[in-house]
Amino acid sequence: MAPASRLDPAVPDKILALASKLYGSEAPQIVFHPQCFLSSGHFAGEDSARAQAFMDIANDESFDALWFARGGYGSNRIASGVIPKLKDAARKKTYLGYSDTGFLLAGLYKAGFPHLAHGPVVADINRTGGDEAVTRGLRYLFERDASTLEPSVDAAMPSVAFNIKIVSSMIGTDLLPDLSGHLLMLEETSEYMYAIDRMMFQITAHPPLRKLAGIRMGRCSAVPDNDPPFGQNEEDVVKHWCALSGIPYLGRADIGHDAANKVVPFGRLPAV
Repeated sequence: MAPASRLDPAVPDKILALASKLYGSEAPQIVFHPQCFLSSGHFAGEDSARAQAFMDIANDESFDALWFARGGYGSNRIASGVIPKLKDAARKKTYLGYSDTGFLLAGLYKAGFPHLAHGPVVADINRTGGDEAVTRGLRYLFERDASTLEPSVDAAMPSVAFNIKIVSSMIGTDLLPDLSGHLLMLEETSEYMYAIDRMMFQITAHPPLRKLAGIRMGRCSAVPDNDPPFGQNEEDVVKHWCALSGIPYLGRADIGHDAANKVVPFGRLPAV
C-alpha cells in the first residue's frame, strides 16, 4: 500500500515480471492494494483511505509482509491513528520501506514491532538501476539474504535508519522511539546543505538523542546549489554536530535515495 504519494500504475507489471524472473514458479504472491492508485491532491487517496489500506494489509494474517509502495509525503498524517488499531497479525509481519515511510517505521518500532527495516520501496524500480534495488528488497523480504544488509549492521548494536528530515520532524511527537544505545544511520535527498545543517543541530541538541551509541552518515542526493556555496558536505556537517553534542560519529553508511540503498533492520540482529 502507499501511505503517502500515489504509485505509478505501470509499476505492478514491472515488479511482477522481475519477481517471476528471479523466482520462476516459486515467485511470491505480491498484491497491490487498489488504494495505491488513488489520487487526492498530493496524496494516494484521502488520509482515511490510506489509513484503511494500511490496516487492511497489516491486520490480514494471510499476508507475510507489508512492502511500502513509495514515500513522498503523508505517512505522518496516518501513523498515530493506525498503530493503536493493529492486531496480533500485524505484529508478526515484516515492514519494509524508507523515506517518508520512516514515520510509520518509527511508530511501529516504538510500539514494539519486531520486524521492521529501512530499505527499497516498490517504486524504486523506476530509478536508474531500479531492478537492483527491488531485487534487494525481494531478497530481504523473502530470503532474509544477508548480502542485502548495510555492512555495519550486526548483532552487537541495535540499528535504525531514517531520513534526516524525518528524525527532526518527529522530535516532540509521539512517534519518536527511545533510541538510547542505538546506531542511527541517516540519509537525505533534495534538501539544501544549510537545511541539513539546521536539522542536525536540532537532532543532536535533543537530550534523548544524545544517548545514541553513534551516528553513521549515508548519502545526500540532489542537494540544491547554495548561493553562496555552503562550503561543507554532509559528512562535514554531521561530524561538526556530533563533536559538539558528544554523540560518536562512526563513519559512512551505505544507504540513500538511490538503487544502492542497503537494508537496515531495526533493532539488534540475532546472534549467529
